[in-house]
Amino acid sequence: MKRILIIDDHNEIRENIAEILTLGGYHAFTAENGKKGVELALVEKPDLVVCDIMMPELDGYGVLHLLRKNPETEHVPFIFLTAKVERSDFRKGMEMGADDFITKPFDDIELLNAIEIRLKKQDILQHKYTGTEKGMNELMQDLKESGFMHMDPEQYETEFLSKRQQVYSEGKRPKYLYYLKSGKVKAYRLHEDGKEYITNLYSTGDYIGYVALLENSTYEDTAEVLEEAELAMIPREDFLQAVFNDMTIAGKFIKLITGNVKDKEDRLLHLAYDSLRKRVAKALVDIQHKFNAGSEPVPIDISREDIAQYVGTATESLIRTLSDFKSEKLIEIKEGKIRITDLAKLSNLLY
Repeated sequence: MKRILIIDDHNEIRENIAEILTLGGYHAFTAENGKKGVELALVEKPDLVVCDIMMPELDGYGVLHLLRKNPETEHVPFIFLTAKVERSDFRKGMEMGADDFITKPFDDIELLNAIEIRLKKQDILQHKYTGTEKGMNELMQDLKESGFMHMDPEQYETEFLSKRQQVYSEGKRPKYLYYLKSGKVKAYRLHEDGKEYITNLYSTGDYIGYVALLENSTYEDTAEVLEEAELAMIPREDFLQAVFNDMTIAGKFIKLITGNVKDKEDRLLHLAYDSLRKRVAKALVDIQHKFNAGSEPVPIDISREDIAQYVGTATESLIRTLSDFKSEKLIEIKEGKIRITDLAKLSNLLY
């Protein structure tokens, strides 16, 4: 049960809000002025604060200022109540970190909707998404479902690409965020000797090319279709507006990019120092997770050359290692497709 603090010096309004929130399934507690409200917030650590602006002793702006200064309450969603909102008041409150304004008089549904929206947003911002494409996809999906990011891939132009066609190329400036509606895509970089190194693999439901858009830079790799693909093309301006319309959401994306960079650095360390067996085992486990969304595992259907480029080894070395895994009954190979038969044991080779 979410806990909500109501700060208002009018007894009737304060108790009325508390009753509405209690009926709405929240645990509501109250304070009759700003000073007591701050003291109560620091002790009780509410999930959200609803606060009047005009109050004796300490007004709503003072409450917000003190709560935002304290590390334990600085991220608590904060909704102002006010009899009327001047443009300057609204700007002042939002610049200080308020999440919303509700003008008195208000109806029950308006209040409950505002609170529900802010709590949903807070849940998303506090959720620990991984610094990978999977984490980014989950964040964008959650923002879309919660109504914070109005960017439905179904509303945008779709492009169909055949195997080996490029989605984008290294060094080019991005014009779109791509959403993979079906198919498989790889991203790779070319070494100075002409060899490919696969940096990422994408499957249905993945967003592609967001890092270059957020960093306002050129692509650092090339994306190429592995299996006939259908891609929704979301214009750069639409994506950036959706992200930077709310700086707290923008901050979440930036943190994920930082995590993504660390994830890639960790992978490079594994490529540099792990044995070939460990690297191949990790690659097979990664690919298995990437291309298996359903409950029934689907055999890995990627060329040996592409797997070798993902591992960072010669194709011949990969084939020998796969042969060893097959003899150890870790995998099966039928019609060129690889099926992992002992995922737990294969995963244990990584440690």
